[in-house]
Parts: sequence; structure tokens; C-alpha cells
Amino acid sequence: MAAIGKIRSWGPFLVGVIALGLFGFIAGDMFRSCETQTNERRQQVGEVLGQKVSVQEFQTLVDEYQNILKVTQGRDNLSEDELNQVKDIVWNTLVNNKIIEEQAKKLGLTVTDKEMQNILTEGTNPMLRNTPFVSQATGNFDVNLLKDFLNQYNANKNNPQAVEQYKPLYDLWQFIEKQLRQQTLAQKFQSLLGHCLFSNPIAATDAVKAQAESNDIKVAFIPYSSINDNDAQATDAQLKAKYNEQKEMFKQEVESRDIKYVDFQVTASKADRDALMKTMTEASNKLQSGASPAEIVRKAQSQVAYLGLPLTRKAFSSDIASKIDSMAVGQTTAPFETASDNTLNVVKLIDKTQQPDSVEYRTIQVGGATIDEAHQRADSIFNALKGGADFEKLAQKYQQQGTSMWLTSAQYEQSPSIDTDSRELLTALNTLPEGEMKNLTFAQGNVILQVLKRRAIVTKYDVAVIKHTIDFSKDTYSKAYNKFSQFVSENQTVEDMEKNATKFGYKVLERADMINSEHNVARIRATREAMKWIFDAKAGQVSPLYECGNNDHLLVVALTKVHPVGYRTLDDVKDELTQEVVTDNKFDQLKQKLAGVNSIADAQKKGAKVIDINQVTFSAPVYVQEANASEPALCGAVAATKVGAFCPRVIKGKAGAYMVQVVKRNMDKEAVKNNEKGMETQLGQRALQAASRYTQELYQKANVVDNRYLFF
Repeated sequence: MAAIGKIRSWGPFLVGVIALGLFGFIAGDMFRSCETQTNERRQQVGEVLGQKVSVQEFQTLVDEYQNILKVTQGRDNLSEDELNQVKDIVWNTLVNNKIIEEQAKKLGLTVTDKEMQNILTEGTNPMLRNTPFVSQATGNFDVNLLKDFLNQYNANKNNPQAVEQYKPLYDLWQFIEKQLRQQTLAQKFQSLLGHCLFSNPIAATDAVKAQAESNDIKVAFIPYSSINDNDAQATDAQLKAKYNEQKEMFKQEVESRDIKYVDFQVTASKADRDALMKTMTEASNKLQSGASPAEIVRKAQSQVAYLGLPLTRKAFSSDIASKIDSMAVGQTTAPFETASDNTLNVVKLIDKTQQPDSVEYRTIQVGGATIDEAHQRADSIFNALKGGADFEKLAQKYQQQGTSMWLTSAQYEQSPSIDTDSRELLTALNTLPEGEMKNLTFAQGNVILQVLKRRAIVTKYDVAVIKHTIDFSKDTYSKAYNKFSQFVSENQTVEDMEKNATKFGYKVLERADMINSEHNVARIRATREAMKWIFDAKAGQVSPLYECGNNDHLLVVALTKVHPVGYRTLDDVKDELTQEVVTDNKFDQLKQKLAGVNSIADAQKKGAKVIDINQVTFSAPVYVQEANASEPALCGAVAATKVGAFCPRVIKGKAGAYMVQVVKRNMDKEAVKNNEKGMETQLGQRALQAASRYTQELYQKANVVDNRYLFF
């Protein structure tokens, strides 16, 4: 009993221990749940209609689109700006497709396989004309070419080499087919909405009359500039009333942020420039002395490779091309600067010649068990060809097609390097006369070459170019970094940044309304970490120092204001509202001044300027030259006033107050008669265009979350 009593005396303590244990158990699950949610968020690029978009899903679509561009444009890589465009296109397409699919599902809209087959059979969709399956005879998409290709692909699925050859084209078609389905579904949905809006003969007649009816008018005009702004100041009550009147205009769908920042770009010091100039001068002297251009260009670490071939003018940047135009063969320039790409340059024109820009040719590649065997076999084939043997038949004997191909200068001019064998082949292609053949001996065998046609003879230049960026040294960067680092560490508030920036030689810049779908800060590349900071910071905070750009920018950012989703505050839009209220106040004063005026002459006595304006129509705003403004409000007043009558109402314009008298009215009856049908069609097209604006409305309701800035 004593033991039981003892335990009972510990009751409150035990309850507390159990409660703590339960809390630990629950909290552990809660923390694990929060951690799981955080990890999930870290893997989410965004959200559309409550559906999460993972990093993997988005990256797969980006890679797909990027690969398609590479295939269709013959590119190996995309620039940073191009890749950013790809990411935007993919994101917008992804969002729009999810929105359309959701709406289409509710309406029961689909794109069937039969519809797709009909689209392919017709072959008129513009997207199909950009595929490789276009008939050379008609210039149109040929579904049979597509079927043949798909049959070949399926027949060679188990052949790795064949699949590797067919795969890029197969992926291209898969991409186009998917795009066609999505495009067709969107068109069906838009068409459904568009047919809810329609035109009719009555509306068409009114629209044509609005264009065909013109008026000659007299206008009495007093500009707002005739009243001093101080005499029309806006009160707080007026600003609040104007804000409430226009509040819907100030609604924003995404959060935006205002920043102030200091960006310093590190550039080469005088010592850096002098050192580079010395190197470039030495290279110029060596080129002039006749040293090997390939060796000099390589040792100078030029950005432009020396290919050892004559190249067209298009192969060179504009600064180099402009130099070689006026240079003599054998001439070498002194080092010169190009500001547009921040480089020092040296150019030597080694030779200038006339060669074809494109060449049609055919080849037979000859190999053998040994190099000697290959050479002997090639000699035998070459002699047979010179004796009149058929080129294609002889090529087929050695399992080759022997058909003709075209080579253009652009296909090799931008190569980073060209090996000795390729250089010899290209030299032969560019110098052999039409119909001539040559037996080329290479390290791995022989190539028998025949030039068939030479087209577009142009001037080509054999040029050695040394182009070197005017870089800053490590010492220069270190000094700039230390100074900027000191500035950041000593100024941890927005106020201090602005107060002390000039002492360090910096300037504080501003940027309003940044949104997180932007790809960089202040148009500086490689600023993703700064973007992440901006959209995670609180107003008033100052960022750490960021090294960005091409490793040549130092950046610090201060977040000054956050504009959340919803309505902008009165303070946010006060400046533009103030100007509108001042204009309203000026109009009220002018309206009072013109009160009781019953003619243009009376208005003139009140200080108005009288202007004659001809051919005023209801369908287009009136341009008042003396006011330097378009005034659509005048159109309505003119249309509502009888011929010869004076409109007693003072009209509020953009540039001032107006009173109007209609002097003459003309109607082009033939235009009304001839254009009614066309106008009805035009109004129908406008209705479809209006229906196409549904996407913005649906986008706003889709609760789109864009977190791409966290990953890309």
C-alpha cells in the first residue's frame, strides 16, 4: 500500500513525463512531415491547378526541346540567353497545356487518333511543313514519307547502329506529333468559345458606317498646360477616391519586389593592358617576319583558330573583316583594339584568292588490309576512272553510293580546328576544276575525289588572326574584390549603402517590380544565387557579396519593398494617381470657365484656341496637331452632334478641354454597300481574337506557382 501511495504521489510528475513523451512522439512525426514537405518543395519547379511540377518533369521537357532545336538548326550548343528562352517557352507551354487539358476534360473535348490521321493525310498544317517528310516534287508534307520512315525505324529497332542513326529524326517526329495534338486540342477549345461570339449584318452595317461617315469640325481648345500644377493640387481625399475608382487596375497576380543594388564590373588595369599590348606586339612582329602563323596564333592563345585555308569574309567578325578588305597580301597590322568585344587584335593577310562558295562532288573511299594495299587499290581505281569507267558503278563495287554531295564554305569555316587530311581534302575541293579528279593519299587510306560543279565564285582570304580579350589580372581582381568587400561589410543597411557608395566610387541603382520568373538581376548573367536571396529576404535586408557575370562582376543587393499578390497600395501608385487627379482638377477649372458657352465664338472669347479638323470618323481617334495628342473622346461627341450644331458639353480630353461644332458630314454610300460583307467577316475574326484572350482569365484561376528561379 505504501508503494502504491508513493506511486500516486508521483502522479502529476508521471503525467508530465508521459505528456512529454507523447509530445516528442507527435513532434517527431510533425518535424519529419515538415522535413518531407520541405524536401518535396525543393524538388518542385512549380504548381498548376494544384498539380505539382517536379524538377525532373520540367528538365525532361527542356532537354527534349533543346535537342529538337539542335537537330533542326544543326547546333551543338545553345547560348545562355537561348537556353533561357527555351525554359520560358517550355514553362509557358506546360502551363497552357495543363490549363487547356483541364478545361477540355470538363467539356469532353478530345483529339482522337482518327483526327490525327486526317491531319497527317491532309498535310496542310504549317507545323508539318517544317518536318523532313516534305515531298521535293510538291513542297508539301507527304504522309507516305513519314510512314516509310516509321516502318524503317521499327524494322531496325534491334540494330544499335541503325537506331542511333534514326533516333534523332524519330525523336523529332514524336515531339511534333505531341505538339500537333496539343495544338489541335487548344484550337478546338478556342473555336468553341469563339462561336459563342458572332457577328451579324446590323453590327457590320454600323461598323462600316462608322468608317464611311466623316465629319469636318471646328474645335475650341484650352490646354491643361495653361493652368499651373500648384493651382490644381491633389488632396488626400481625391487621391483615395481615384484609387478606389481604379482599384481593379492595380491588381497584380504575382508577387514583385523592389531592390537597390551596387554592381561593379572589374576591368583590366593600365598594367594589365600594357602587359597584353607587349605580348600582342611581339606576336605581330613574329607574323611580319614570316614565322609559322599556326604556331604564333596557338602560342598567343588567340580566340580565332588558324585553319590554314582561304575563308570567305563571313568567317570573320566584323572588325577583322573590315581590316582585310583594305589590306595588301603579306601585310600585318599593329595591335588594334575592338571596343565592342573588349579585345586586342593582330591580323596578317597571307593570301587572297577566288574560289567557289559551294562545290558539288563525289568520292570513293579506298581502304585495305595494309596501307600499301589501299594505295595500290586506289591507283587501280583512279586509272580505271581516267580510262572512262562509270564512277557510281565502281563505287558500288566497293559498297559505296558514289552519289554527289554539296559542300558550302559555311560548313567548315567555323570549325575550331582542321586536321591535315581534312585540310588537304578541302583544298582539293576548292581548287580542282569542274570534272577533274584527284587521288588523295591519307594516313588511313585513300580518297578518290571528283569535283562536278563549282558555284558562286567569291573572294577568300587566308588570314592569321590573333584576338585576345583585354582581361584583368588576378592582382587587379583581388584589389577590386577587397575594396568591394569592405564596402559591403561596412554598409549593412539600405541607408548606409546610399550614403557611402560614392565614397567608394560606386553608384546605387534601383529596380522596381522584379518577379521571380526573371533569369537574372540587372541583366547580369550567373546571378541565380542573388535571385534566390531577393525572393527569400525581408524588406530592409542587405545581401552578401556575389561574384557573378563572367567572373567579372561584384554585386550587392538591398531589398527595399515587397509587393504581395493582390492590390497595390495607394502609396505604390500615388505618383500616377496624383497626375490624374491634377488633370481632373484642371479640367474642372476649365469646365467652369467655359460654363454657359453656346458657340465656338463664345469659347474663343473665353481664351480657347479655334482649330479646324477635317475627316473625323467614329472608328478612329481624332489627332489634334496643336495639342500633339489623340483625342478619342471627340469622336463620340462628334457622332452625337447634328450637322451644323454646336455641342454645349465641355469634352474632357487627354491634353485639354474641348468644345466642338460639326460643320459638315459626308457619307461614302458606295463604301457602305461594298464593305458590309467583308466587315461581317472581319467582326467574326475579332470575336475569335477576343475569345483567344480566355487564357489570361484561366491562368489567373489556375493558381500558378513558378519556382524556377530556385533551380535554373
